Amino acid sequence: WAYVRVYRSEQARTQALTRWLHQYNHHRSHSAIGGLPPITRVTNVPAQYS
Repeated sequence: WAYVRVYRSEQARTQALTRWLHQYNHHRSHSAIGGLPPITRVTNVPAQYS
């Protein structure tokens, strides 16, 4: 993903990565889990631990 375009700075590249990761994990459907986004399979979030 990072080689598709030229970034003005490391900060710009990092911001683009953050947006890409969110899209990839929260909105992209995944055929192995019935078309759901990968985030639906995450169960070890901090709020679930005591």
